[in-house]
Amino acid sequence: MPAIGAVVALAAGMLVAVAPAAHAAAGATLPFTSVEAESASTTGTKIGPDYTQGTLASEASGRQAVRLTSGQRVEFTVPRASNAVNVAYSVPDGQAGSLDVYVNGTRLAKTLPVTSKYSYIDTGWIPGAKTHHFFDNARLLLGQNVQAGDRIAFEPTGTQVTVDVADFEQVDAAASQPAGSVSVVSKGADPSGNGDSTQAFRDAIAAAQGKVVWIPPGDYRITSSLSGVQNVTLQGAGSWYSVVHTSRFIDQSSSSGAVHLKDFAVIGEVTERVDSSPDNFVNGSLGPGSSVSGMWIQHMKVGLWLMGDNDNLVVENNRILDTTADGLNLNGTAKGVRVRNNFLRDQGDDALAMWSLYSPDTDSSFENNTISQPNLANGIAIYGGTDIAVKNNLISDTNALGSGIAISNQKFLDPFHPLSGTITVDGNTLVRTGAMNPNWNHPMGALRVDSYDSAINATVDITNTTITDSPYSAFEFVSGGGQGYPVRNVDVTGATVKNTGTVVVQAEAQGAAAFRDVTATQVGAAGIYDCPYPANSGSFTLSDGGGNSGWSSTWPDCSTWPQPGQGNPDPDPNRNLAKGRPATATGSQDVYTPGKAVDGDAGSYWESANNAFPQSWTTDLGSSYAVRRLVLKLPPSPAWGARTQTITVLGSTDGSNYSTVVGSQGYRFDPATGNTATVALPDGTGLRHLRLTVSANSGWPAGQFSEVEAYLTP
Repeated sequence: MPAIGAVVALAAGMLVAVAPAAHAAAGATLPFTSVEAESASTTGTKIGPDYTQGTLASEASGRQAVRLTSGQRVEFTVPRASNAVNVAYSVPDGQAGSLDVYVNGTRLAKTLPVTSKYSYIDTGWIPGAKTHHFFDNARLLLGQNVQAGDRIAFEPTGTQVTVDVADFEQVDAAASQPAGSVSVVSKGADPSGNGDSTQAFRDAIAAAQGKVVWIPPGDYRITSSLSGVQNVTLQGAGSWYSVVHTSRFIDQSSSSGAVHLKDFAVIGEVTERVDSSPDNFVNGSLGPGSSVSGMWIQHMKVGLWLMGDNDNLVVENNRILDTTADGLNLNGTAKGVRVRNNFLRDQGDDALAMWSLYSPDTDSSFENNTISQPNLANGIAIYGGTDIAVKNNLISDTNALGSGIAISNQKFLDPFHPLSGTITVDGNTLVRTGAMNPNWNHPMGALRVDSYDSAINATVDITNTTITDSPYSAFEFVSGGGQGYPVRNVDVTGATVKNTGTVVVQAEAQGAAAFRDVTATQVGAAGIYDCPYPANSGSFTLSDGGGNSGWSSTWPDCSTWPQPGQGNPDPDPNRNLAKGRPATATGSQDVYTPGKAVDGDAGSYWESANNAFPQSWTTDLGSSYAVRRLVLKLPPSPAWGARTQTITVLGSTDGSNYSTVVGSQGYRFDPATGNTATVALPDGTGLRHLRLTVSANSGWPAGQFSEVEAYLTP
């Protein structure tokens, strides 16, 4: 592989998979199994996939979900023995309602409340942000056991509901009170949630120094934060049973340590992000030798914002959901902190972050965590620090302003401590990560090394990485502050890259990296993006250490950014060139939008504006192809009567100048023969932009296609 050079200046902006062979599986070991709504049976409407900032589908797990209106349902096949379910959902802004729950066709007395209260967050002070945080989570103990293969359905009442994913879990029985512990109820706490239990918690903590504060099953309301917490264990009967309702649980600047928080839930009422307010589960310090385990943390600004002395803290086996900012942030000074085996979903900033402000985070790690859908920043971000490890994490579906993993010298404030020592990034799996950065107006890679505010001189070892379905690039080297600071001492060994949207390496900063045993398949545009900026600011040298394959080509035009799928080298001559490609039309009727004709689902369809012939539908195939055959489809249901549509086929290589490929003809669509029509294109036809103009339809006063398929073969 040849050496290359690249640098770029950017506008400043805030802010279950298996790893390669012979390496451990990435992600947390979880007590539940998730099932995507789009894979379930439904009478609703599937939305997505979509990667466009600000759209509902772009924030969904898998970038797809199912929209339900009154009378529609989504039915899941239960994947494991379960007695509880958690549903990730979205409802329109300002609305609330419920989901009726059916087990094997029988409606339960319980319903699942749904609301937009905690969604639709606006952070106008963050450059590039749009309204985001569309999804929320709601959970339910079913009151019965179900087995693998049983069916659980959800049907909305009172509002439209978009269902994203359901988590099925067998929740253990509530634990018993430990001997010698001090119950908060004995100090006056109200498990009904009606009374204020703040003082009872404080009194129990004071009485249980060196012991356990017991939180029995129930709902407890705390109206102000706890402080002075040290040398004590706060333990519940399980996170499904012992629930504390507060938006500020512990807020303290220091502690002598030995604080252990375990096996209960803290659910807040944070509905906006206010960075000046400590609306966090833990704000500040738990002190050395502390731990947080088995917690359910939801509807806070931040799960844990950790400052001061938290040496040797262990944060493990927790769920952190629906925070308006970070899931956890080690905000300097952390030493020997281990954050492992946690599940994080729907964070409004970095899901897990280390930020070495005031003093460096050192010898700390994020290991075996599962992170899904951070909707305004990175899955994992390391901003400075010394001897940091990011190992065996599974990260999926990052949105605007975010990579799956960012290794960065972006400081935000001073005094900042840049990366130093050895930064170990090992065994991570990144799925559909990376995003278009609206401040830079170009993409962020799935794994980004960023000399944003200063040169990266630490040793950065990136090993055993799997990157799948990145919408843009796999590895990015950049100086995001626009100053062209170098990225040095990077070694990438043992990576598998599959179906990356644009390039494998997006190199934009001076410096160097060595690549060994990096294999790529289904590369969208080219192997390497090599475009130095500013001019003459220095080159980025890629050293080929051997064993690399599938990404030797270089993007040829530095005046343009490669688009996802552009120049896709897929060798299969029988593939449908139009599937998943962007589509537009002169008009659409209601929800029957142009993308329905290239979504791979013959049951969905585009319908033009009615009574307004002629109408045109257009798709961009991404590159110019010698297309020989079109297959046009309508939904195969017998309910669609036979009809004839009069269609003209046009083509263009530039998207502006179109010529006729096949003149106006009538094409018969008949459910008895599959409701399809085949259009033969002349030999030698070369087009990138395909347009179908419909001038008549004997069955309905509009143009209609459920699928438009384009093939290289006659």
